[in-house]
Amino acid sequence: MADIQVDVLVIGAGPTGLGAAKRLNHINGASWLILDANEKAGGLASTDVTPEGFLYDVGGHVIFSHYKYFDDCIDEALPKPDDWYTHERISYVRYKGLWVPYPFQNNISMLPKEDQVKCIDGLIDAAMASRVAVDKPKNFDEWILRTCGEGVADIFMRPYNYKVWAVPTTKMQCEWLGERVAAPNLKLVTKNVILNKVAGNWGPNATFRFPARDGTGGIWIAVSDTLPEKNKRYGEKGEVTRVDAEKKIVTLKDGTTVGYGKLISTMAVDHLVEKMGNQELVTLSKGLYYSSTHVIGVGIRGERPERIGDKCWLYFPEDNCPFYRATIFSNYSPYNQPDASVKLPTLYHADGSKAASSEAKDGPYWSIMLEVSQSGMKPVDEENILKDCIQGLINTEMVKPEDEIVSTYHRKFDHGYPTPSLEREGVLKQLLPKLQEQGIWSRGRFGSWRYEVGNQDHSFMLGVEAVDNILVGGTEATLNYPDFVNSRANTERRLDQPFYSSGTLPKTSIPTRTA
Repeated sequence: MADIQVDVLVIGAGPTGLGAAKRLNHINGASWLILDANEKAGGLASTDVTPEGFLYDVGGHVIFSHYKYFDDCIDEALPKPDDWYTHERISYVRYKGLWVPYPFQNNISMLPKEDQVKCIDGLIDAAMASRVAVDKPKNFDEWILRTCGEGVADIFMRPYNYKVWAVPTTKMQCEWLGERVAAPNLKLVTKNVILNKVAGNWGPNATFRFPARDGTGGIWIAVSDTLPEKNKRYGEKGEVTRVDAEKKIVTLKDGTTVGYGKLISTMAVDHLVEKMGNQELVTLSKGLYYSSTHVIGVGIRGERPERIGDKCWLYFPEDNCPFYRATIFSNYSPYNQPDASVKLPTLYHADGSKAASSEAKDGPYWSIMLEVSQSGMKPVDEENILKDCIQGLINTEMVKPEDEIVSTYHRKFDHGYPTPSLEREGVLKQLLPKLQEQGIWSRGRFGSWRYEVGNQDHSFMLGVEAVDNILVGGTEATLNYPDFVNSRANTERRLDQPFYSSGTLPKTSIPTRTA
């Protein structure tokens, strides 16, 4: 007999685990417990604070949503108008000393003339070739060539995506793309080149919300706070050391055993199968690939420069800096950095030179968050990564050599991005069903390993839909039909619904799969 027995056990208090817990609490039928090895909820959507008072999310996170249930839950957790800031995305690509509006492939009108010609030539060739193509692209690189042409591929798409994914585009499949990558409109691009115009905002995150205080992690701490304390077990007493799928018992670090009827695991699936000790599944999981992510933060004394302005996040395809993306984190909320009255000493200038004085001085302050990918195919000099990133900021004119650095931050996440590799679907179509046959629903950014449904709203709903599937056989639309949920307003579930009184779920009309 286990020390604790529940109908549904949830491992992980990131967005997916909290989505599952929120749904279980909403339904108020099955007994449940949520575990996490960290003292605070949030997982890969948490926020760190430096000793100087600068906040950095563990990667670039903003709130935009495809689901009303997700909206309901975070609005319940942070209900006041002053809990949030709403921003219009101001995003650019840095290329040859220019700021090219995002998405790059729609704004080649901003490029030097010789690059415009190269890109237009490629776009025309791609449009002509796609008219006669009879088969689908075999990988991401072929998709890029067929959609954007050789010019955009060489100038931006190939180098940028290598910096993001840390693998060549030839080793990635293209089924994941959906709303993630903008396909250029040849007529519009040509028109904008002739008229020297800029294309408008594109994509689901053209406007987004960000919490006023405590960063993205504050959202998930607030969501966790809406759950009963008796159903939460965080910290060392919530750390899983072993999963016995046959006996349906999980062992925790403090020796406590938890028996379950069904298990929703949001830990990385490769870690899960290792804790299960199932060698067949461990071998199968070796076919899944991921990259690591280094998050770098730089706190700077002074007013935010005009050259930075109200920019949100910026892309860097060139090799004059190690980072692929920079976020002006101080633009998201005035509480993401210390108040101007806080006195801080200068650590050093951006060029590495010593400050004239070690005396602590007033602000104001602003901050930049950087992301660097790493894999076996893209090594990183970890010992010098902070110095290299600050030099990259100078190279790209984000900071001046004489700027005063007052705070720095560096954290590496071993599992940063789940790679949509050519092998991924072959592995997942075996691995996830084999786990489910044993009563385990592996879900989440690395639980189900599908980047295309890895945003916070998707991740949350993966947990919600797993619960519905377990309890009443509901369809897991987010996991199985990403393009469908991303193309519509998903309003079937609402937090104020009196649930399960009829024993049925709201109906979602799922389109029939085509070969």
